[in-house]
Amino acid sequence: MGGKQVFFEDINVGDSMPNLVKEPITETQLVMYAGASGDFNPIHTVHSFGEKAGFGGVIGHGMLSMAMVGQALTDWLGNKALKKFGVNFRAVTKPKDVITVKGTVSNKYTKDGNNCIDIDLISENQRGETVIAGKATAALPSKS
Repeated sequence: MGGKQVFFEDINVGDSMPNLVKEPITETQLVMYAGASGDFNPIHTVHSFGEKAGFGGVIGHGMLSMAMVGQALTDWLGNKALKKFGVNFRAVTKPKDVITVKGTVSNKYTKDGNNCIDIDLISENQRGETVIAGKATAALPSKS
């Protein structure tokens, strides 16, 4: 998707990317994600299984949470700029959680002819708990 074109000259270290606030996670969404991803671990779709595992019910797929971070990046930079993207999973998500993805530019440089930025990423739930922490690198076009 991608919004307005972001140019290398317009970005500075310390700049924030636009926050992405997702709709509350639903159990239907988890079942649909299981079908799309092929991850049918019952901890994501069977309430009693999630209870027995000590989560009080089903939990979201980690890759669904990572996908939300990826969406935030591509909404901001477009589909072609992203060069590297990695995350650490810090907490589970549950139905009704509202996930907000935030990012801050931590470095800006030119390497091998590419105008690059590094972005520190964080995804948190409505309680302010970090769900994901990560980093990404993007190569941006120049105005010249």
